[in-house]
Amino acid sequence: MKKFFYSFLFLALAYMAGASPASAQDFVYQARNPAFGGDTFNYQWLQSSAQSQDKLKDPDATTMLERNALQDFKDNLNRQILNQLSRQFVVSQFGEDSLQPGSYTIGDYQIEVTEGGSGINIQITDTMTGDRTTVTVPYY
Repeated sequence: MKKFFYSFLFLALAYMAGASPASAQDFVYQARNPAFGGDTFNYQWLQSSAQSQDKLKDPDATTMLERNALQDFKDNLNRQILNQLSRQFVVSQFGEDSLQPGSYTIGDYQIEVTEGGSGINIQITDTMTGDRTTVTVPYY
């Protein structure tokens, strides 16, 4: 009897307190990442969030403020000279003039041109680092 009384008392108090029946709604998944169907306007936010959390920075990365205009000019000039030389080598091998074996020094590069059994061997040595590259242009 005591149990019935407490149960009745609890229900009466809950009714008077305005307890309403429990309600629920459906859960709907909505992707945030644009790669998985999310809003494309989230891309910039996701990118900046990932970059701000990135702890692994490249120690050799240079920014625009750290670049040297004179060094960039020197590198660009070396690239243009090497491009011109490579064009001359190909034209001389397959075109009008013949390539003369010998040694050339251009900027930071030492270029050795020799004739081999399979074609013309061109060895390019970077005098600053000592790195070497060998290119063989075959006979036709």
